[in-house]
Amino acid sequence: MIWSLIVGALIGVIAGAITNKGKSMGWIANILAGLIGSAVGQSLLGTWGPSLAGMALIPSIVGAIIVVAVVSFFLSKANR
Repeated sequence: MIWSLIVGALIGVIAGAITNKGKSMGWIANILAGLIGSAVGQSLLGTWGPSLAGMALIPSIVGAIIVVAVVSFFLSKANR
């Protein structure tokens, strides 16, 4: 379980770096974005490519990018 949290955090950090939203998110949000993004990405794209801790990395990163983009969109709308 700890390994899944670590991999989820790394996926969230990568997604935050790609979308330039990672600095505004904390570690807990990065972990959640990575774990939720992993589920979203694997649901949409399947489980192809290399995997760590039961998460296919490429679909997980794509899913985390989607999650970070959607969450940041709604948070920016709520802050206006």
